[in-house]
Amino acid sequence: MMKADATMQPHAGPSSKSDQTAMSNQPGGQSGDGIPGEPVLPEVLVNVVTPAQPVVGRVIESTLCTRGRKASGFVRHVAIDVSGTKLAGSFRAGQAFGVVPPGVDERGKPHKLRLYSIASPTSGEDGQGQVIATTVKRTLDEHWETHRLLTGVASNYLCDLSVGDEVQMTGPSGKRFLLPVAPEQHDYVFFATGTGIAPFRGMIKELLASKVASRIVLVMGVPYTTDLLYDEDLRRWTEQHPNFTYLTAISRDPGPDGAGSGYVQDRLVTHREQLEPMLRSLRTLVYVCGIAGMEVGLIRALAEHYDNEVVSQYVRVNPEAGPWSQWDRRVIGRSVRATGRLLLEVY
Repeated sequence: MMKADATMQPHAGPSSKSDQTAMSNQPGGQSGDGIPGEPVLPEVLVNVVTPAQPVVGRVIESTLCTRGRKASGFVRHVAIDVSGTKLAGSFRAGQAFGVVPPGVDERGKPHKLRLYSIASPTSGEDGQGQVIATTVKRTLDEHWETHRLLTGVASNYLCDLSVGDEVQMTGPSGKRFLLPVAPEQHDYVFFATGTGIAPFRGMIKELLASKVASRIVLVMGVPYTTDLLYDEDLRRWTEQHPNFTYLTAISRDPGPDGAGSGYVQDRLVTHREQLEPMLRSLRTLVYVCGIAGMEVGLIRALAEHYDNEVVSQYVRVNPEAGPWSQWDRRVIGRSVRATGRLLLEVY
């Protein structure tokens, strides 16, 4: 998942900021704000490798991670060996790494750094922290005026790489979109759209491998069933781990699980019997990752369908916010703000 500027975050941004060169080299530990059930987040390293001195990783895997080749977009799982570099063993699930695309832009300047969410657990794809992966969607668009094809520089660069190719990397980055220090003390509801699944793939793998008894629910939203990412793995994990539930929200077709079409926020209604007890519990943390605007729908649905006892655990609402039906991205972030139990990463 490529990061862009995240909004309304009590933590650092998501998986595709186009440029982030002024980040600290110091570990970042977080403690709570005194909100009941708020997590204590671990200390992490950031910018061990800076854009001024990137390290070289080597691609060891590049595979499509949609349900088939008829998906509406091209999304690849790209795994990179960083052994022997400062990145090895320095990252945690939920963080991001930087990619420095080769070449120059239309002004003749080197391409800017892009950040991509790590789709691996803290132990990496290999279990030793030597291989990290990300989830990359090719950016393909058409210029409104010239009708010429526009292609994302970094996304297509990464998707074009073959096994054995080298890539310049930086990182890690991100201090706040993390699993807590004591993961067994919490339950988890993850809401993802598209490549926003990337950090959750790593987090869920880590939680399941640790054999915590925590309840874990993933709500995955995509336009079409064929766009589901890592679907086979997620369904297998559901069968193997009774504490893990995988729900889909398919906005433009009925979906594979009989839940009908809808968006991720609709699962707050269709699966209320399952989700409401979790959301009422002081154990539960809610993570949201995906395209900007999805947080608006989720927060509005929470306010519409749940009482204040639930809503107040995840957002603080100032009087000037007005009725929930009028909340938009301007209001959310200014008058409706996330508590430490709602972790957002939107791009």
